[in-house]
Amino acid sequence: MKQGENGRWKLFLVLAICAAPLVFSYITYYVIKPSGRTNYGTLLDPRLYPIPVLSSVVQGGGAEELSAYKGRWIMLQVSASACELACKTNLYNARQLRLAQGKDMDRIERVWLIPDQQPLETRLLREYDGVHFLRADVKKLAAWLPVEPGGSMEDRLYLIDPLGNLMMRYPVDADPNKIKKDLIKLLKASAIG
Repeated sequence: MKQGENGRWKLFLVLAICAAPLVFSYITYYVIKPSGRTNYGTLLDPRLYPIPVLSSVVQGGGAEELSAYKGRWIMLQVSASACELACKTNLYNARQLRLAQGKDMDRIERVWLIPDQQPLETRLLREYDGVHFLRADVKKLAAWLPVEPGGSMEDRLYLIDPLGNLMMRYPVDADPNKIKKDLIKLLKASAIG
């Protein structure tokens, strides 16, 4: 081989090596196509579910809107004040999920919306310190929170983004380990909240 041909082959080899990752990524994305979803919860279109004015009342008196927690991720649950087993499980899971985020736990607020006027057990208030207990009108909640056909808004967790939009719904008896993976991804990807 001549000196010029040898140089051309080296140039083509260098170009092929540089272009290989780009070509491989296009083939992977457009031909092989990644399958399956990566989130556990049901994604909701956040544009359809901004936080409404609920005229909520803080446990113990005083008015406070859910929008007061904008700027943080909100783990929301709706349950009657009687707080049966599913309610207590969600309160526990929300506390543990928040703690599991380590240094990012301050980016998450926990809110329990109570759609009735019955008194709460004092033990619940002490045991789940840090939860914001708000009473809200059940009709306003039903108009805002989406549920699957035949489902209920109670005894499940919802996730609200820092901009104040409802963006994810978890099933009743959701797996906390899978929710944890969702939260880790969201907090890592989000520069806000």
